[in-house]
Amino acid sequence: MSARSLTIAVTGSTGFVGSNIAAILAGRGHRVIGVSRREVSDAPWAIRSVDFDSVESLTQSLAGVDAVVHCAIANDFNRLLADRGFAYDSFVGMTSRVARAAAATGTQMIYISTDWVMDGTAHLVPETDRGNPVNFYGFLKAMGEQVVRDLHPVDGAVCRIAGVMGRHQLQEDGPRSQDVGFGYFVYSLVAALRAGDTFTVWNGPHVNEVTSPSLAAEIGAQIERVATRRVGGTLHLVGDDAIGRFQLAELVCDVFDLDPSLLRQGLPPESELFPAPVPVDSSLSNAATKKALGLGPTPLRTLLETFRTELDTGVATALTPSEIG
Repeated sequence: MSARSLTIAVTGSTGFVGSNIAAILAGRGHRVIGVSRREVSDAPWAIRSVDFDSVESLTQSLAGVDAVVHCAIANDFNRLLADRGFAYDSFVGMTSRVARAAAATGTQMIYISTDWVMDGTAHLVPETDRGNPVNFYGFLKAMGEQVVRDLHPVDGAVCRIAGVMGRHQLQEDGPRSQDVGFGYFVYSLVAALRAGDTFTVWNGPHVNEVTSPSLAAEIGAQIERVATRRVGGTLHLVGDDAIGRFQLAELVCDVFDLDPSLLRQGLPPESELFPAPVPVDSSLSNAATKKALGLGPTPLRTLLETFRTELDTGVATALTPSEIG
């Protein structure tokens, strides 16, 4: 399928996931506009400075834009827990303002959500599941999902992602180290083992043990399909396979030719615990999403091989081909 190039705004385009989405879209010939609170001089795409507290300012920033990908979040989780007003406004309030601005300009609203809207008691949850969050982060993201459904009932896209592998496209040091989720797990594991260091795979009751990993660049490629086909509804932009934490570490060692004897298992340090319960199994099914977007296979091993190519070349790399051409 061949499609025209689009103008796509990305909030949070200087963050980990947002920078990958922006890089893939820009590399495929789309005009990318980063929407940011602050001036950014070194981004490889245009940046529009905006007041996220103002629907009017956001509406002006989305003039002439075909789709907006809303990635921006506040990730100081201790502050979110301590200041509930700040937390609600940073997630639900901001999503509402972006969605209202998108509605005013005829812009498709694409919302990046999370597997943590699930309670962790089911395996490979389908797209039709509205979730049952067990912590404040999952609750805030689920509320944001509902905002999109209410304000953009036809072409609003709620895109859940999980266990995102990848590297930051604007920072040399990549994503932060391992946490009790999966988001920075593979990058930090590869960095440690390539340096000859041991790596302790965290486990226990306060750790997200199972997920369906995705690759940040591949999320960008699938977002392109969401935008060019103007697909709405709830989508799971994840790989085909669910896997446990230590099993993933072993597979990473195999794909990256790393020494599995350097792997350890243990509880996370108390200082690294999430300040609330976390879902044990947050794996998502992508069956309906694949049908809606016309996607081919995205097996975990192939995603890992693609990520290895990206690390070796320094170029964001995806499996799903471009819609432009």
